[in-house]
Amino acid sequence: MGSTIELSSLDKLVSDTLSGDALKEFNRIHYGRTDHHDLPIKTNNVNFDIAAYNFPAKKEETRTPRIVRVGVIQHSIAISTDKPITEQRQGIFEKIRYIIETAGDEGVNILCLQEAWSMPFAFCTREKQPWCEFAESVHNGPSSQFLKEFATKYGMVIISPILERDETHGDTIWNTAVVINELGNVIGKHRKNHIPRVGDFNESTYYFEGNTGHPVFETKFGKIAINICYGRHHPLNWLMFGINGAEIVFNPSATVAGLSEHLWGVEARNAAIANSYFTCAINRVGTEIFPNEFTSGDGKSAHREFGHFYGSSYITAPDGTRTPGLSRIRDGLLIAQLDLNLCRQIKDKWGFTMTQRLNLYAESLNNAGKHDFQPQIVKNN
Repeated sequence: MGSTIELSSLDKLVSDTLSGDALKEFNRIHYGRTDHHDLPIKTNNVNFDIAAYNFPAKKEETRTPRIVRVGVIQHSIAISTDKPITEQRQGIFEKIRYIIETAGDEGVNILCLQEAWSMPFAFCTREKQPWCEFAESVHNGPSSQFLKEFATKYGMVIISPILERDETHGDTIWNTAVVINELGNVIGKHRKNHIPRVGDFNESTYYFEGNTGHPVFETKFGKIAINICYGRHHPLNWLMFGINGAEIVFNPSATVAGLSEHLWGVEARNAAIANSYFTCAINRVGTEIFPNEFTSGDGKSAHREFGHFYGSSYITAPDGTRTPGLSRIRDGLLIAQLDLNLCRQIKDKWGFTMTQRLNLYAESLNNAGKHDFQPQIVKNN
């Protein structure tokens, strides 16, 4: 369940409480390294959280370092949800414009926004109007047009998770992440593979499971993939992005306190370890209040708000080391400098790829999907 106490940052609470060797020992156990490897930040006097960290790799004789800077943005909506759709979207555009420009000025190469970033997370309401009006074209929609400007200005790859309107296939709606390259061109998209049906997460009212598989996008800065929100609860979803060669997997999300918050710091981190790639977990912030009451179907009284989106975005390396999270209550930009050589170095160290035995599990999973499947149980007669 949720809490009546709203911490600004669990990480800051710990760092303010501990010091010296005690803090170093906590960092070693919790984050995987005693020092966060903070990077200098040029930007000052901003009204959002900003932090930058480094994930170096060991120097190799046969390969040069493959350094890339990634950035993730978390933010709340800009104006109340009873305002016109175009005003709500434009308010968000103006709200995060400076954060995106800051990311560009800080040398970010790949930037990822949160799930359904250009709208309130209205899927709790089950109302089709006006929320379906936020759905837009991948190539020519207002979100892509807005972001292309920054992609070309800063030579930056941008991942834009939106509510997609597929006009080619009967105006159907999808939860989609659009990938815009450094030239301002849409190079592809990925549709959310797993759709929640939990409490207020009524997303299947609007769209079904995606049909794009597990694409990995080969960009100028590395091979990237997007595991959208609820897909983080499914280990095989993470696995397939790794099998397809991902070096960085972004997890743009919208998740509220009291539901799966105790899982938040675990799942993307576990995926980085199991698949020997970097993961970037992004969550929005704030409490979004809607004009009409709705119910959860779980016995709770009718309500007009979804809960508190607790931010806490973080980044994990293939060796399991991770950054502190951003604020639980403020907009923020988290930057990490990655040496992608670390992916192969960790594969060599742990051998997870060599020992994962795909053929064994492929056969077992194929059998499990059949209607006459019988679990492999040895009974005590």
